[in-house]
Formats: sequence, C-alpha cells, structure tokens
Amino acid sequence: MISNHLLFKLASGEVFGQDQPIALKLLGSERSLQALEGVAMELEDSLYPLLREVSIGIDPYVIFEDADWALLIGAKPRGPGVERAALLDINGQIFAEQGKALNAVASRNVKVIVVGNPCNTNALICLKNAPNLPAKNFHALTRLDENRAKCQLALKAGVFYDKISNMTIWGNHSTTQVPDFLNAKINGRPVKEVIKDTKWLEEDFTITVQKRGGVLIQKWGRSSAASTAVSIVDAMRSLVTPTPEGDWFSTGVYTTGNPYGIAEDIVFSMPCRSKGDGDYELVKDVAMDDFLWGRIKKSEAELIAEKRCVAHLTGEVS
Repeated sequence: MISNHLLFKLASGEVFGQDQPIALKLLGSERSLQALEGVAMELEDSLYPLLREVSIGIDPYVIFEDADWALLIGAKPRGPGVERAALLDINGQIFAEQGKALNAVASRNVKVIVVGNPCNTNALICLKNAPNLPAKNFHALTRLDENRAKCQLALKAGVFYDKISNMTIWGNHSTTQVPDFLNAKINGRPVKEVIKDTKWLEEDFTITVQKRGGVLIQKWGRSSAASTAVSIVDAMRSLVTPTPEGDWFSTGVYTTGNPYGIAEDIVFSMPCRSKGDGDYELVKDVAMDDFLWGRIKKSEAELIAEKRCVAHLTGEVS
C-alpha cells in the first residue's frame, strides 16, 4: 500500500525536482511479482516525463545495483494486537539480507531509508550488514511521527501546520518515542509560551503522538499508507533541500559520536540539519530538562533491548 502511493510521487518529481530524470527499480517477492508488474504498467502508462526506466525483480543483488537511494518498505505489517517487538525476528532477516546486497552492489554513497517496522532496529541490522557503506547514510523513518506531532500542536494552537518549527522526535518509532515540545516553536515562539497547559503537553499531546499509529490500525485494521508515503517524500526532501535557517527535522540515525549522551551503536531519532547534498549534521544546541531526558532514556532502553534481541543478525554475540 505504501509503495503504491509513493512511487507516483517519486515519478512526478516531488522529491528531486523537475530537472532530474529518475529510474525506479522495484524489489518484490515471488508472491508479489505479478502485482509489481501491474504497478509497473501503471507507471509506464502515466507517461511521467522524468521517469526513464521502471524495472522489477526479486533479487536484491540485481535491483540494488548502483542504486543512489534505497527505500526499504517491505516488511510484515503490524496488525491489530501485534506488539512491535514480535516483529523483530520476523522482519530482521529481511533487512540483514538487504544490507548485504546494498553492501555488495549499491552506489558507495547510497542513501537508505528504512520504513519497515520496527524501523530503528531494522535500520541497525541493515547497516551492520553493510560494513563497506557509511553508517551515517542509513535512516529510520520517524518523519511521520514528526508530522503527527506538528498536526497536534497546530490543532491545539489554532494555527496552520506550517507555523510549527523545530519539532523533534527523539528515540524509537514506537510508543516510547518522545515528541519534544520543549524545543519546538509556534510562529517562532516556544511552544510553552503559546500553549500554557503543561498537563496537556506532557500527557495528552505526548500520548496522542505516541499512540497515533496504533489508533489508526484499530480504526481501519491496517497501518497508515498514504501518510507514510507523504512522510517518506518529506524525509527525502529534507536531505536534498537546504534546511531553512534556524529550523531542523527528525530522522532516525546511527548514534555513535552523538553530542547528547545517548547510548552509542543504536539507531535513534534526533534533530538534524542538511545543506541539501543528501548528508546531514546533528543539531548540537538543544535544550534538555528532566522530563525530556527521562523520556529519552526510556526510549533508549527500549532500543538497547531490541538490539540485544537481534544480536544474531548484527554479528554480535547474543
């Protein structure tokens, strides 16, 4: 479902602009190959002027060859009543294999965005199986969480979402994620100056963002698709477009060398800026208080526990 929404956005030039031709290589399985053929036919019939090639296959060593971007979406979806931790063993092997394939054949500067859940730990598995690629180039998608947080703040403040800036999601793409209202701004003012209801910020706002994905699954029995596709486009654009002065965006990245004191050797969502060259730097000057740091440590602990569960897939002793 996500890819059906995403592919047509990519082909239309929404990410790379109207001057950049694009080739789409679609990786599926034997079971999904016929459906992929149908998607490829629709893309071809749409006559996108920037779309120069559409190819499909089931071998990642073929599909990933010379890839500049790898959007790793395929994973067993989280259904009603399924805990995220239960997906670790199910999906981890997929990302280990894809990491090995990227390591072998992709561009040496490939940018990888892991969407399939649990995406932080899947991204860690993937990068650990791609030792010849820069760990910094691997991302776990937390942009949907950022978008959800901006939406809730905008609704509460009675403003349009584009008035919300400096929104950080810290940690795991899970119910331990930390939507940061301490550093976020509304119309350039600190959130806590505009929304003075601290109880709402610490409880209602935080919990709504943390549980939004689960509530959506309860409502219609499957994970978000269209909004996830939009957030993937947003995440890619944030890396290929210079970040507006004073603002930043959230993405799950490798923590080794981070300036915050977060545990190393995990993938953790943090605030980043980009010059528009596909790379990023961590934002160093962010405020912390006891509430924010306590929540960050809880998400950190969850990711460390997940990492232990997949030690057999990352080359570490379990």
